[in-house]
Amino acid sequence: MSTEESKPVVEVERIKAASRRLRGTIEAGLADEATGALAESDTQLTKYHGFYQQDDRDLRNERQQQRLEPAYSFMIRVRVPGGVCSAPQWLALDRLAREYANGTLRLTTRQAFQFHGVIKRHLKPTIAAINATLLDTLAACGDVNRNVMSSPNPELSALHQDTSQLACQISDRLSPATRAYHEIWLDGEKLPDSGEEPEPLYGPTYLPRKFKIGIAVPPWNDVDVFTQDLGFIAISEQGRLAGFNVVVGGGMGASHGEPETYPRLGDVAGFCTPQQAVSVAWHVVAIQRDFGDRTNRKHARFKYTIADRGLDWFREELARRLGFPLAPARAFRFLGTGDRYGWSRGLDGRHHLTLHVPSGRLADQPGRTLLTGLREIAQLHGGRFRLTPNQNVIVAGVEEIDTRRIESVARRHGLLHDQLPSALRREALSCVALPTCALAMAEAERYLPALVDKLEVLLAAHGLNDTPVTLRMTGCPNGCARPYVAEIGLVGKAPRRYNLFLGGGFDGQRLNTLARENIDEDTILATLEPLLAAWAREREAGEHFGDFLHRSGRLQASLEGAA
Repeated sequence: MSTEESKPVVEVERIKAASRRLRGTIEAGLADEATGALAESDTQLTKYHGFYQQDDRDLRNERQQQRLEPAYSFMIRVRVPGGVCSAPQWLALDRLAREYANGTLRLTTRQAFQFHGVIKRHLKPTIAAINATLLDTLAACGDVNRNVMSSPNPELSALHQDTSQLACQISDRLSPATRAYHEIWLDGEKLPDSGEEPEPLYGPTYLPRKFKIGIAVPPWNDVDVFTQDLGFIAISEQGRLAGFNVVVGGGMGASHGEPETYPRLGDVAGFCTPQQAVSVAWHVVAIQRDFGDRTNRKHARFKYTIADRGLDWFREELARRLGFPLAPARAFRFLGTGDRYGWSRGLDGRHHLTLHVPSGRLADQPGRTLLTGLREIAQLHGGRFRLTPNQNVIVAGVEEIDTRRIESVARRHGLLHDQLPSALRREALSCVALPTCALAMAEAERYLPALVDKLEVLLAAHGLNDTPVTLRMTGCPNGCARPYVAEIGLVGKAPRRYNLFLGGGFDGQRLNTLARENIDEDTILATLEPLLAAWAREREAGEHFGDFLHRSGRLQASLEGAA
């Protein structure tokens, strides 16, 4: 027996193998009224059905003192390939957020919706209602291919239309075949082979870890294509889609104090035609199924498979499975990763309005009634909505006659970007973190606005308020908001303490560098202030903050100062 074969299989792999194609004992757990939780083994399986079990960490101590079980609830994620949904779908999800969740709707960095605070008895009616809108939650989480991202507005150009269609095609092709989802949530018929039906791509144990795919349309790298397990970069020739550069092995997750875990940018492996792209996606996922590490979940992502075995090995293995090699990669150029706010016009003459949603949280608060505002727009709007990879939303396909009315509603509810005091705030992303994420070590979504308030004071002092800077914050090192490619990245280390990363590429093609470790807010501000001042004073025309830090040597200086 080889050393690799002799390694122990992790418990999650055993749970998947014994799950009867993701059924487990979920149905029995839903019927158990004695607890608000599901069995621990089932919480591994429910991810594939699109939800996580959580509890309110703000209430843990109080409930423990009262000898009550934790305040369990569930986060449900809706799969939305390419982030495209209709106005009726938007209104249905809005209603579910107010009826079954915590009264908010969250837009994710993968162009999906999330409901928070759903209690156990509301899981089935919520998921059934989501399916009634012709959306679903299957494979929104778990060790499978997740929501497929694409540049967010297919109505802008023929190239965008092609990539949006590809996102849907890949999503459909890579969906799990199990009937468990329909049996449990939609009262589907239980056939004699339930639990034994074929799973052609994933097999009985699915993938070693989650898998993420994104499709970018230059010059905008809004999907952060190099952070994806598998990325496609659209190549245009004479205004038509010629094909895609294939990017493999990106990923953001890491663990504090474990240098064998790390963020990684993907490698450009070659070029495929539009007709080959779905097959390429299938076989890349199959390679990870067969070669990914199932003995150590911290080493199980596709980025480690590529890093360990090498790009040449991958190209040969993919060519063997496809029956042909990828062609040489073609030239491309990216300018940035953010959204283009305000109005734009598409091929058909209709208009599209990109609105700002801080950290993707649609909620009603004093001065900014975002959830109500989008509901009113959906009631007026006969077109579609597009979720962006930056947690914002586009009101797409607006007729000329409706533009003023929709803009008026958006302004009244605080949704327009020009109502924000700085470009930094428009570029900022964060994960959910506390109080519900079990992995969070520090605040992110709840804290980011207060930190940005103070950073805006520094920016204003140096005349930088209107200059874009990418800022991303996460409550733990798993990197859901892609902090390791930001010009300023903050990763939670402990309550009110963060690791500060600096110097990422504004175009998403350079990782940042750890500049200070385990620091508080005062130290964050004290570290950034002289660097921002120097950038304002010495930058070259059009030079981004991350590029300046590298050119000027100040990034290295800040590292030396932190030692």
